[in-house]
Amino acid sequence: MDVFGDFTGRVVKAVETLVENGKLPAGIDTARVVVEPPRDPAHGDLATNAAMVLAKPAGARPRDLAGLIAAELAASHDVVSVDVAGPGFVNISLSDAYWRGQLDAIVRAGAGFGRSAVGAGAPVNVEYVSANPTGPLHVGHCRGAVFGDALAGLLEFTGFDVTREYYINDAGSQVDVLARSAHLRYREALGADIGEIPDGLYPGDYLVPVGQALADRFGDSLLAMPESEWLPLVRDIAIDAMMDLVREDLDALGIHHDVFFSERSLTTGNGGAVAATIADLRERGLVYQGRLPPPKGQLPEDWEDREQTLFRATEFGDDVDRPLMKSDGSYTYFASDIAYHRDKYERGFRSMIDVLGADHGGYVKRMQSAVKAVSHGEADLDVKLCQLVKLFRGGQPVKMSKRAGDFVTLRDVVEEVGRDVVRFIMLTRKNDAPLDFDFEKVTEQSKDNPVFYVQYAHARAHSVFRNAAEVFPDIEFPLQSPGLAGLSAIADPAELALVKTLSGFPRLVETAALAHEPHRVAFYLHDVASAFHGLWNRGKDLPQLRFINAEDRASTVARLTLVQAVALVLSSGLGMLGVEPLEEMR
Repeated sequence: MDVFGDFTGRVVKAVETLVENGKLPAGIDTARVVVEPPRDPAHGDLATNAAMVLAKPAGARPRDLAGLIAAELAASHDVVSVDVAGPGFVNISLSDAYWRGQLDAIVRAGAGFGRSAVGAGAPVNVEYVSANPTGPLHVGHCRGAVFGDALAGLLEFTGFDVTREYYINDAGSQVDVLARSAHLRYREALGADIGEIPDGLYPGDYLVPVGQALADRFGDSLLAMPESEWLPLVRDIAIDAMMDLVREDLDALGIHHDVFFSERSLTTGNGGAVAATIADLRERGLVYQGRLPPPKGQLPEDWEDREQTLFRATEFGDDVDRPLMKSDGSYTYFASDIAYHRDKYERGFRSMIDVLGADHGGYVKRMQSAVKAVSHGEADLDVKLCQLVKLFRGGQPVKMSKRAGDFVTLRDVVEEVGRDVVRFIMLTRKNDAPLDFDFEKVTEQSKDNPVFYVQYAHARAHSVFRNAAEVFPDIEFPLQSPGLAGLSAIADPAELALVKTLSGFPRLVETAALAHEPHRVAFYLHDVASAFHGLWNRGKDLPQLRFINAEDRASTVARLTLVQAVALVLSSGLGMLGVEPLEEMR
């Protein structure tokens, strides 16, 4: 049961009763009525804005209307008190019995607790990682990969039909550089002394196996070919090898995409989807030939004042119209991106999410304008930018990876600290905030390490179950709720506070999903773990609050029910984020 959804319904019902009794005019729209936690917990358990948003249409003063609503709510046996505060907020305090009912509902719901149908099966495309296929993934890709995958899991948990997608940037100059780099390693495999890797080519050792594979397949035949002949052969093989490497890196993080979409597929056959997209936009008057004003500040070296093929991005909220063709007649990256998002729209996606690095900030408005244009305003695009990750070891910056040549690979990080640590730590900051990752801090076993703190709470809950089974062998786990009467021992303020925190899980998950902010789940799980650890420690000083009392089976079952609710919520939240909920810590 969602406490906030429950009381939103009760507030709406109170308003409807006031209308029926002639105290309010008919036809009042309650769509903007919300119930949420008060800013100050001392003000109660819940607060509603009903009187504030309904006063004007009701022709009443907010505080007067708040008093009428409060009187209706106070009649419920679940409500201890209702107070009117400030200009007309209604604060509600609930009975201990109500919260014990919430505990009962959590355990009865089991793994389904917190799941929501708010997504109503709507298809959502989440595109993330989408790194150039020119080498192994680095730690910067790692954050976007974890964020995107956790967001996809969160959306699935709340009823959306999610497609996880990877856009392969296999067109353009960077894959030609990859081919030339692989050809150099091919020559090396044939025994040539290649010396130092020239500037402009990829220096990492990860291309050595590609060079050897080329040598095994082609022998020395590529040496006699001009570049125009060997380059497309080598490029295709090198891209496939790099994508295999990318998939292996993602698998190490527990990430698997549903769709891998090739950029090159957009230009096959007379310009393909890109040409078709530009033609469609031109027919609608959204593509024209024109000149752009020079950019502000110092002009880039490659800027030229010339007539160009331009997309009317300004008609859809962008700051300037955008070029679709380069001076050599080839398409810009933006042209391909428009066609790609048009393809998503034609596949049925009206909601699209792109997870990109922080250096793509200038991309946001132009792509949102493009999606509006190609979808006739039917689709929306949310671009989530992930800030940089800085690696440290004991406070000192981490040096570059020898395997990669000039960066730290994702695999290096995962192999050293483990998948779960990487995934959780990457979500301990909002995606657009910088994140420091210290190898020593993220592996220490202390309350200052958030992933340890949360996983230890889940493992501690299961240790309680194991200990309880020794004292009461007849108790079967997972527990069945003993019902409201059997939960009467849950009466201490700290216990009830923990129940209140657990009861907020459905609302937390739903709001995080709608905001596209999976870090909220990580923060919440830390709060749950903190409350649970605090209750454990409180039991050391107050024996009557210990989870297991060999002399009192009834109170033990009640408190084990609370512990099971903690384990359920932690397990669901961690699973949503792609982190294993451990039952033992070693």
